[in-house]
Amino acid sequence: MSVPRLMLSSLAGAGRFCVLGSGAARWGGGRAPRRGLSDLHPQLSPSQGFRDSPSWMPKNRSEPRSYITNPKLATTLVQILQKENRNRHQLFLECNPGPGILTQALLESQAKVIALECNRTFLPHLQSLRTKVTRKLEVVHCDFFKLDPRNSGIVKPPIMLSETLFQNLGIEALPWSEDNPLRVVGIFPAKNEKKILWKLLYDLYSSTSIYSYGRVQLNMFIAEKEYEKLVADPQNNLYQPLSVLWQVACEIKLLHVEPWSSFSVYNQVGGPKKSKNKESLEQINKQNMCFIQLTPLQNLFTENLTSVNYDIFFHMLKQCFMKRHATLMDHLQSLSPVNAVAILKEIEKDGDMKITDLYPEDFKLLFETIESFRESCRWLFDDSLEDIIL
Repeated sequence: MSVPRLMLSSLAGAGRFCVLGSGAARWGGGRAPRRGLSDLHPQLSPSQGFRDSPSWMPKNRSEPRSYITNPKLATTLVQILQKENRNRHQLFLECNPGPGILTQALLESQAKVIALECNRTFLPHLQSLRTKVTRKLEVVHCDFFKLDPRNSGIVKPPIMLSETLFQNLGIEALPWSEDNPLRVVGIFPAKNEKKILWKLLYDLYSSTSIYSYGRVQLNMFIAEKEYEKLVADPQNNLYQPLSVLWQVACEIKLLHVEPWSSFSVYNQVGGPKKSKNKESLEQINKQNMCFIQLTPLQNLFTENLTSVNYDIFFHMLKQCFMKRHATLMDHLQSLSPVNAVAILKEIEKDGDMKITDLYPEDFKLLFETIESFRESCRWLFDDSLEDIIL
């Protein structure tokens, strides 16, 4: 695949500092094209359910963030990313680079970088890096984890709309069937990992936000306990809807494990955060951070699982895990007007098996099979979606 298909026209000239969208913008207006099935272009679909709620966003705006400040760690990460992505024309969207240690290592590897930094304190230093490179760096006052807030009214930096961000950078959408050279790299905010993971799931399955531009790959540090939830299987008591949905949607790779003590924590004004509790600090330093890669699967969307009906799939999983000890037959009989016997025959499963003994691919097959039955136009009860996060 040739890189020009996903263009970064603003990097064609000398690198420069930019604060995009310094004025206010409102949610709405022109949107990216829709992709109904796997080979069509994405489009923003109407907001619904959980995605209508801004509750995923951090409530404490001065929450400290973790940054990579160890040059050896930055070099290790770049080597890992180069090994995983052999495309010479790599384009990285770096989330909150802070002091720019990883930014510089990426630039030295000949990659192009778009640095999205939410803390103004770090912007001048990141701007200074552009004097050392040519046509490789953009710096934007933006918080990746607050892209595309729902029902937020006026949007001002560091909160932005991905449509505004990508249009200003000259990034164009690619078909879902094509590999995407855009890689996101960063660290999930510690206090909001689960909510952000759910927000990204809704964006991914609905082909909105960054995923309206194609199969954008995430390369992120995440707390080990959250990573274990993502990859949990039916034999693990951490197995939950989050596990199923991420495993159905993405290839998940563990690239590296790093102790928490390797990272530096800074507050909103750019200074090191001091812990008030020595025992708490020692406990945190014993934890590990996992550097994982989340690559959306080309075959995620099918005739019966699309960016239009994905919310029913989410709801089905919620119902199944609310009664996790019930049998598959019990759950099928609770659905209306599904023919339970016909469904079981089609998926070749025993109705007496526990519902949570199904693997992620089994849940997907179950959903697609139910959807394929024409009488199942409205086969779920009208329970609220607001409790989807378990």
